[in-house]
Amino acid sequence: MTAQPTGRLDPAGHLVLSRTLPAPLEELWAAVTDPGRLGRWYGTWSGDPSSGRVGVLMTAEGADRPEPVLLRRCAPPRHLAVTLGTTADAWRVDLDLEDGDGTTVVRLTHRYPAAGDLDSVGPGWEYYLDRMVAAESGRDPDELDFARNYHPAMAQYYRALADELHARG
Repeated sequence: MTAQPTGRLDPAGHLVLSRTLPAPLEELWAAVTDPGRLGRWYGTWSGDPSSGRVGVLMTAEGADRPEPVLLRRCAPPRHLAVTLGTTADAWRVDLDLEDGDGTTVVRLTHRYPAAGDLDSVGPGWEYYLDRMVAAESGRDPDELDFARNYHPAMAQYYRALADELHARG
């Protein structure tokens, strides 16, 4: 599989990527919020979400300890906003789900990405969204090859987006 980059910058300079799946909204909400379903393609979470914080153990990266995640906003089954990490350069990510005619669009927005990181961040989100599509389509997400099909293959595309972000000032 040769993946094509899909990310774009919105008018505010946020990185936006989306995937459309032939599944009901509620099914995809479970795919991004249920720890077992999320674990198939991204990572498992633990903790009490009502506290506003959980830990996520990444599935594909061989992580040995959970990363902290701040739950900024949760409006089931359409919107989830999180902050990944606790440092000043933590990532602010929103997931929006839109119901279509027999399909659901999952839109990931990485807010205020550092231009210098786009050549790795963009391919990384492409990879994880494709892992979600694979898992929800009954395929094995581990068959996707990040090193061959995502990075460095998509890095140039995302460097061009970084140049665009720099030009916006």
